[in-house]
Amino acid sequence: MKAPIFIRGLTLLATTLVLAGCGSLIPGGNGGAAPGAANRSAATEARPATRIASAPQSYAASSMDRGCLADLGATGARFQPLPDTYAAPGCNKLGTVQLSALAGDRSTFGVSNLGPLRCGTAKAFSDWARFGVDRAARQILGSPIARIETMGSYACRNVAGTERRSAHARAEAIDVSGFVLEDGRRIMLKRDWDGGDAMTREFLRVVHKSACKRFGTVLGPKYNAAHEDHFHLEGTGAKFCR
Repeated sequence: MKAPIFIRGLTLLATTLVLAGCGSLIPGGNGGAAPGAANRSAATEARPATRIASAPQSYAASSMDRGCLADLGATGARFQPLPDTYAAPGCNKLGTVQLSALAGDRSTFGVSNLGPLRCGTAKAFSDWARFGVDRAARQILGSPIARIETMGSYACRNVAGTERRSAHARAEAIDVSGFVLEDGRRIMLKRDWDGGDAMTREFLRVVHKSACKRFGTVLGPKYNAAHEDHFHLEGTGAKFCR
């Protein structure tokens, strides 16, 4: 009777060693798949985690981010989801996209000099571009928009004169400096807010008012001299419009 027991013991030991050689025996360990890993969505797989020297690891898209990407796609905007990254304390690009084109009622149009942008802010920007800018351009100026010109979005910096991080440091703000129409006209905030003809000035004030309905913070030429050449469009939370 001792021999069969000894043989069964050796068999069990050998089986354990074989399994250990294939990877961790603990679910979710270095060699094993975590529970539910097979059910990860295609949207999560499309945005892999990216290791950055200043931070241990980025995070995969949350269900909220995936919903935002679907909503943004439904607007007709063209964009590419970007990996999450950290650059410095308070500076990150989480749940961001790279916009390449926006949709109007009748056509698509471009956007210049725009970097990574948080998805929720990109969605507000896409809605504003269509319902606030393109429609106003056609109704007031008689021409659709061909391009929205910006001074950028993401920048790892503080609010001027403070120790507080700007919304730009989280890719949650856009600085819009002008608009190009399909008929070739170029409207620039610094030149045309007060110096343009009556219709151009009306257009700029209409799109400013429209922005205040969609973004959390909107700062323009009426706010201070630092914003005389652009609209600062920030987030979608608390409302502050100047």
